[in-house]
Amino acid sequence: MEPCSRAAVLPARSFDHGPTSTAFLRVQQTVQRILRQNSLGITVIVVFLLIWLGGQTPAGYRVYNAERVRDGTAPISFVAYFRTAHFGEATFENWESEFLQMGMYVVLTVKLRQRGSSESKPLEGTTPQDDDPAEHRNDPDAPWPVRRGGPWLAVYRNSLSLGFFVLFLVSFGLHAWTGSHEYNSELAAAGSSAFVTPFSYLTTSRFWFESLQNWQSEFLAVGAIVVLTIFLRQHGSPESKPVHTPNWETPD
Repeated sequence: MEPCSRAAVLPARSFDHGPTSTAFLRVQQTVQRILRQNSLGITVIVVFLLIWLGGQTPAGYRVYNAERVRDGTAPISFVAYFRTAHFGEATFENWESEFLQMGMYVVLTVKLRQRGSSESKPLEGTTPQDDDPAEHRNDPDAPWPVRRGGPWLAVYRNSLSLGFFVLFLVSFGLHAWTGSHEYNSELAAAGSSAFVTPFSYLTTSRFWFESLQNWQSEFLAVGAIVVLTIFLRQHGSPESKPVHTPNWETPD
């Protein structure tokens, strides 16, 4: 009689560690679901933070310290740079243009059309966005302002554009405030006793040069996507018409 092999008599090893293993699996599945359902937003936010904090800020920090050394003052730390008007002005003058562009685009697309563009509503007829939200007051899954009605609904039905314009005004004001501080610092470094307030800074050509150079680029980008989506395609992207769609056909 041949001896049994060791592998034949040993029980199979189990990797089930009970509740701990089950809990870990649930957490893993939850994380995977969150990443899948929110991957676009997460990716855009991560790229924004990398460019802002990993690119713009370190570059601005080096420029700012170079200017201080040139003016005969000591460099500051990287953390201290976040509290400077130089950092604030560079940030908010860009943010204001982004929020203005998006707010204006949301409002303009309510009534205006562009034949053949994936960014436009159909030339004729209505879309679900044109439905009267008051008619959906009894929908159990409708957002609570729709079910509440009255002034809550009046604000909520325009809340997307209002949100962008509020963000624009906040950024616009912060640009004026930090810009005036930076302007005063430059005047002081040059030996001038002149002083500007945030309100008087709004009347300077420098402020509007900083703002308008960003505004024009934002509307150029919007115009580009409106027109280019008539003729160009990106397979798989919701920002594009289907590849086989005729150029001058406006999507439903």
